[in-house]
Amino acid sequence: MVKRQSQSSDLRVGVIGLGLRGSLAAVTHQPGRGSVVTALCDLNPPTLAQWSQQLQTKGGSAPFVTNDHRALIGRSDVDAVIVATPDHTHETIVLDALAAGKATFCEKPMATTIVGCDRMLATAMRTGTKLYVGHNMRHFLMVRLMKQLIDVGTIGVPKAVWCRHFVGHGGDFYFKDWHAQRRHTTSLLLQKGAHDIDVIHLLASSTTRSVTGIGGLTVYGDVTDRHDGRKAANWFDPSSNWPPLAQRQLEREIDVEDLSMIQMRLDNGVLASYQQCHYTPDYWRNYTVIGTEGRIENFGDIDGVVKLWNKRHDYAADGDRQFPFRSSEGGHGGADERLIAEFIRFATEGGLTDTSPVAARDAVAVGCAGAESLRSGGWPITIDALPDSMVTYFANGQVRA
Repeated sequence: MVKRQSQSSDLRVGVIGLGLRGSLAAVTHQPGRGSVVTALCDLNPPTLAQWSQQLQTKGGSAPFVTNDHRALIGRSDVDAVIVATPDHTHETIVLDALAAGKATFCEKPMATTIVGCDRMLATAMRTGTKLYVGHNMRHFLMVRLMKQLIDVGTIGVPKAVWCRHFVGHGGDFYFKDWHAQRRHTTSLLLQKGAHDIDVIHLLASSTTRSVTGIGGLTVYGDVTDRHDGRKAANWFDPSSNWPPLAQRQLEREIDVEDLSMIQMRLDNGVLASYQQCHYTPDYWRNYTVIGTEGRIENFGDIDGVVKLWNKRHDYAADGDRQFPFRSSEGGHGGADERLIAEFIRFATEGGLTDTSPVAARDAVAVGCAGAESLRSGGWPITIDALPDSMVTYFANGQVRA
């Protein structure tokens, strides 16, 4: 674990990547309250200047700024790093940080290949450097509530998990930049699905070993209005970017699917399915878990209700019981704040965490295998398990037995 200069000093954190998840820098920068951002790295000079100024308004000294992640990692005033760069760059940066002994937060997805994830796990285990993966949905109140209901036996033994992900703003967020290209994401089944696949595994208390899939570029491939490599200033305009075929200024090269469906067979016999669509009018996730004595289903994912059906009857829209949840203020209903707080505690004190690098790897593995299956006619793809010694190491809080 990281040794701070004194009991009262803050963990000194460098943030690499200030784009869509740059908000994590603001969450982390809490001078005098446990953590302070001392260094920033991004390839865009205006973005660096903007975040440097914003952090200074919250107190503390001006952070070091650079466009070279190695310069940030090598600094003596950086105890830990947050890697929030585009997906395909995670592996290289994280490996450099782990080798330098810096406690490392890696934004999800962990990497864009199974091999890349396994290299990161092996390096963390070999060096003893703390590795944390930012699966913030494990800190969603909705997910925690559903997990609690399952664990106390409300629906008996889980046998099936279904997830429908309605990505209502998919045409804006994922088809106008690097997300639209396989060489950067592998697939959106991985990039977006990593969250949901991880939650499916969490709710089922198991992990996937066999995947089949179907999918395709079913709508956005027909949009002919493409940009010239620069995202338009008004790229997100819900009023004019509807219906989906009215989208404008999409990425010139698009080779990822906008509709994906996979079937999963888990180690403990649970069967699961995941469906992802990027052109729905609404934007939320819906999970259903069916057990031997009932089922639960969420309506809303930040604020909403989990409904329970555990009696025999015909259609009952309200279920037999309802469990409302209301998230707190902050990013993703307060999940980002809880995520960063856990990372800071883990980096400084060690111990067990709600997130898991092994589970993060398993989510990537399903995304990769699902993409391989749907692009090869739906053939089943088997996912290899990690060595028991590696699983045990990370399950023990990254402490050798």
